[in-house]
Amino acid sequence: MSALFAALENYLALRRSMGFKLERAGKLLAQFVAHCDATGAATVTIELALGWAMLPRNRDSNWAAARLSVVRGFAKHLALLDERTEVPPADLLPARSHRATPYLYSEDEVRRLMAAAGELRSPLRRATSQTLLGLLWVSGMRIGEALRLDRDDVDLVQGVLVVRDSKFGKSRELPVHYSTTDALGCYARRRDELCSQARSPAFFISLAGSRIRYDNFHLAFLALVREAGIAPRSATCRPRPHDLRHSFAVRTLIDWYRDGGNVESRLPQLSTYLGHVHPASTYWYLSAAPELLALAADRLEAATEERP
Repeated sequence: MSALFAALENYLALRRSMGFKLERAGKLLAQFVAHCDATGAATVTIELALGWAMLPRNRDSNWAAARLSVVRGFAKHLALLDERTEVPPADLLPARSHRATPYLYSEDEVRRLMAAAGELRSPLRRATSQTLLGLLWVSGMRIGEALRLDRDDVDLVQGVLVVRDSKFGKSRELPVHYSTTDALGCYARRRDELCSQARSPAFFISLAGSRIRYDNFHLAFLALVREAGIAPRSATCRPRPHDLRHSFAVRTLIDWYRDGGNVESRLPQLSTYLGHVHPASTYWYLSAAPELLALAADRLEAATEERP
């Protein structure tokens, strides 16, 4: 093992002990250190980091900036141990800030997705896909959180889901409606009938009885989108699994505006339920849908008119 690889292991262990998962960063940094070793470099230089970040040559500029940003964090750590280390400047490969426009699903579109899942050949895949889609729609969970659920995390008696070690190492409990608990219970019984010798404690399992991988679910989801006839609304607004979470948040806010309640006082509740670290992440949803913006504007206008 090279000195750089040893330093990388220490760096990742330190950061993960602070609650950072660094799954993608860990893979990228391992590739970068392998690149350094292949070139015979014993330390990080700006030239070396920039050259690696811009591979391959037909790279996307934002992706190159993201790769360089990962190396910059590692280089800052190394610089404390080796004064020869060069830290790439933050503005060396500036990224264009952009955020995908959420694809807000209608209830009809979700029904079509569920119907498409019901046409899958495997009975286990049908049951898993339909239940997983339904859970994402009614709970606003991150897809990774749902896939990480173990059987012990699903309390069908109390109607509570335990989300463990989610983003930034946070865990939380999610109370769910009795209809959701019923659906999860039906799935659990069907799952055990179809796969009595599961290889994993996971609540949602693959045909092999193992935990479902995100990349496999993502590909399956895109196939269901095509089968359901759901098309992108624009180049930056394409149906993704994560948009079921966005749709839940926006629906919740719209319902709160319509029932006349104090939305501002309720936002921290939604933030906690969604597992947001900062309330600002929840406030972002206020700009996610024209209908929501219109309701917020009407509320503001009414409040202004009431003032003397």
